[in-house]
Amino acid sequence: MDSTNPTSEVVYDIPGLFKVYKDGRVERYRKHDFAAPSDNPTTGVRSKDVVIVPEDNVIVRLYLPKITQNDGKFPLLVYFHGGGFAIESAFSTYYDSYLHSLAAETNVLAVSVEYRLAPEHKIPACYDDSSSVMKWVSQHANGELGTEPWLKSHADFSRVFLSGDSAGANIAHNMMMRASADEDKLGVGERLKLIGMALIHPYFGKNKPDPIWSYCCPDPKSDDPRYNPAAQPNLLSKLVCSKILICTGGNDFIRDRGWAYYEVLKKCGWKGQVEIKESEGEGHVFHLVNPTCEKAKELMKWLADFFQQST
Repeated sequence: MDSTNPTSEVVYDIPGLFKVYKDGRVERYRKHDFAAPSDNPTTGVRSKDVVIVPEDNVIVRLYLPKITQNDGKFPLLVYFHGGGFAIESAFSTYYDSYLHSLAAETNVLAVSVEYRLAPEHKIPACYDDSSSVMKWVSQHANGELGTEPWLKSHADFSRVFLSGDSAGANIAHNMMMRASADEDKLGVGERLKLIGMALIHPYFGKNKPDPIWSYCCPDPKSDDPRYNPAAQPNLLSKLVCSKILICTGGNDFIRDRGWAYYEVLKKCGWKGQVEIKESEGEGHVFHLVNPTCEKAKELMKWLADFFQQST
């Protein structure tokens, strides 16, 4: 710290994510790079970017699997990247590589969401941006407003899944909750069928004071259902999807909250099917750090089996 410049004083610090200076500057510990959309010659997956809300820089990257003569339409996956609501991007090499592999290995048409990050954009900005994407997807299923040719020609709107890792899994859950609300806040409609969610190492808070949520969310509360869904089981009973897969890591520091979510789902009156699978001995988002290890391949197989379900 520069002692001659009082504005260089750090007033908030979350190691691994960001620190905030007295003058309001935010410095992230890890700056992501940018991977351009591309056609992958190895997998045959093609990708491209579509701007959804220009003023908020809400963009999606689409991943279209290789089309063969026998292919009909692909299950549609909406994916939300992780990073504690504060780092990473749908366009980083980290996530672009993973989504290319995910589309190829599970044979889904993927929509990867770029949303605004905290702390510059406090929660619920990430949820609102993701809602805009869900409404955009719904337009393609429910009428003539949607104009994206990949979705119109290749997406099976009767088989739609939400997924994400860590904070992205939290966003996926909250998008399903918005779609499940009585007033249907996402405008899903009858032609878009939300089959299920695959929540990978979901961030549903911690069992101790949480510096991420307490700084990124105005008026943070430990029983906020966006943060800790298990705190209000009656809301979970209304989920419109019929299947949920929860993936945890045996050594994940937020493993217990994933298991708590699983236990509450089984008891809350929700009529769907929930399954939990654990990668023994593995830490948080290990599959992104080491995507070629055997446990990561096993996790990918779990996702492929889940996304190819029809009902």
